[in-house]
Amino acid sequence: MSTTENQLIKRSIWSRLYHGETRYDIVGRRRLWFTISMVAVLVGLVSLGVRGLNLGIDFEGGVVWEVPAGDASIADARDVMAEHDQSEATITTLESDEGVELRVETEPLDVEVSDAITADLAELTGSTLDEVNLNEVGPSWGREISEKALRALLVFLVFVTIYIALRFEMMMAIPTLVALIHDILITVGVYSLTQFEVTPATVIAMLTILGYSIYDGIVVFDKVDENTRLVSSTGGLSYGGMVNLSLNQALMRSLNTSITALIPVASLLIVGSWIMGATTLQEFALALLIGLFSGAYSSIFVASPLLALLKEREPRYRDIKRRVEARGGDMLPGSVAVAGAGSGSGGGAAAGSGKGKSTGSRSGSGQKSGADSPTPVGNGGAGEGTVVSPSGRVIPARPRKKSKGSRPR
Repeated sequence: MSTTENQLIKRSIWSRLYHGETRYDIVGRRRLWFTISMVAVLVGLVSLGVRGLNLGIDFEGGVVWEVPAGDASIADARDVMAEHDQSEATITTLESDEGVELRVETEPLDVEVSDAITADLAELTGSTLDEVNLNEVGPSWGREISEKALRALLVFLVFVTIYIALRFEMMMAIPTLVALIHDILITVGVYSLTQFEVTPATVIAMLTILGYSIYDGIVVFDKVDENTRLVSSTGGLSYGGMVNLSLNQALMRSLNTSITALIPVASLLIVGSWIMGATTLQEFALALLIGLFSGAYSSIFVASPLLALLKEREPRYRDIKRRVEARGGDMLPGSVAVAGAGSGSGGGAAAGSGKGKSTGSRSGSGQKSGADSPTPVGNGGAGEGTVVSPSGRVIPARPRKKSKGSRPR
């Protein structure tokens, strides 16, 4: 085994991620990723049809009481609500500078019933009637927020499509839209399964999720657009192989982006909501946390493999893929493949075109740069080489024919 190959094997996974030298076959396993996404989306849709969403009071309307808790607990307040046939009321505690407060939410009630509950809550907590804050919320405000959010979503999708079509190409806009819809359905499905309350803050968070998802997808597609020049049958790289290479090169950047975004969101959820008791932050941060995970997954495992699938249906890339597969599969460029150990004057032979080409000197005709041709694994300077394919198998190169007029090296 060569010295360079030994060094690559000994390097940690983080070092290889940082230098874009991993070889994960993400595109080749696209059926697995698509199946996982389809199952997750279908489960969410079934739950949405059967259980629906737990819409907050802003969407359905109702009555809200806020009263200083005193010595009363949530269980005590629930007993009071049960006496008025409101055992399904939502009761939470709020912490503020003035102390702990009880927040009670229930469906719309008659004036007599709401007044009686107000009096009982005041008696329970030792408060006066003036200290009990009673609000009646109608469903129109939540409905208006939903309609505006839907319009904003449609406008966002249109502008995203136009931008990607102008910045890259129209074919890249399709996987991006699929990934965005995937993220929305996953988030909605999780809320339906867990019955987390949907509030206006949740709607705002979902719109924020779309912005992150499109950004993470652009990071990967920018690398794909940059590496498109590598796709050729003579270079030994199909479009799917190029997308796979681009994903491995951009994987560390995508992970850094996701981790950087998740840390403050997790802080909002843990510190702001669970420790400080700010329930509004919980409503916002929870949707963001779910969406960020889904967006990171979809940009790598949904959008990019789908792009490779669509592009390889075009005649040009379909023919390249057929010729590359006939020669043994995709061969990675020199920046990713294991470098040859041949330190002799002969060097290795590039196998991109099926014929060996001298790389031993810079004066040889037909020489290709390491970025455009697969890197051979030398055999000790014998003038012949082999190439490592993305699957890990070694593909021997054809032996070079010696011309009569060639000088011995």
